[in-house]
Amino acid sequence: MAEDKIRYDVLTQEALRGVVRAVLHQIANTGLPGDHHLYIAFETHAPGVSVSDRLKEQYPEEMTIVLQHQFWDLEVQNDRFEVKLSFNNIPERLVVPLSAVKAFYDPSVQFGLQFGAHDAANDGSRKEPALPSVIDEPDDAPGVPAVADGTGGKSAEPAHTPEPEVHDGPVADVVELDAFRKK
Repeated sequence: MAEDKIRYDVLTQEALRGVVRAVLHQIANTGLPGDHHLYIAFETHAPGVSVSDRLKEQYPEEMTIVLQHQFWDLEVQNDRFEVKLSFNNIPERLVVPLSAVKAFYDPSVQFGLQFGAHDAANDGSRKEPALPSVIDEPDDAPGVPAVADGTGGKSAEPAHTPEPEVHDGPVADVVELDAFRKK
């Protein structure tokens, strides 16, 4: 297989992070419509992430927040978002670069995206491209771990991401959109 000098994997991740940015921007301007609510998982140790030491100690690798009923002052920039949430009745301001986002999920419409590690797209030694996946998992799926929801309670995070189909032969360089959809 020829070396990908265009870096389609990086371009794909950037484009899909643009979806996350656009949704957050819309919510910042008009609020959450209908039953929509968002789970956003991010790496707490990624460059540019700002969370309190208390939260970083509780979630040293990854944290999932839920934007639903109680969030304030959502601000969206080209490269990050900022939001205020309450954790055990303690208000916290979080700053999350879009590059730190690992998963984005709206269970009300069964839509989600999952991204590789923030530095995976820049890892020239990897064998497989770091492509985002579409999450298509019911919000009441068994075996779903508990995560922080910003209100002091616990919520659920999607635990499974379908693997894309891999084809042998000349089509091996093509990733079909159907490979990301639940059949």
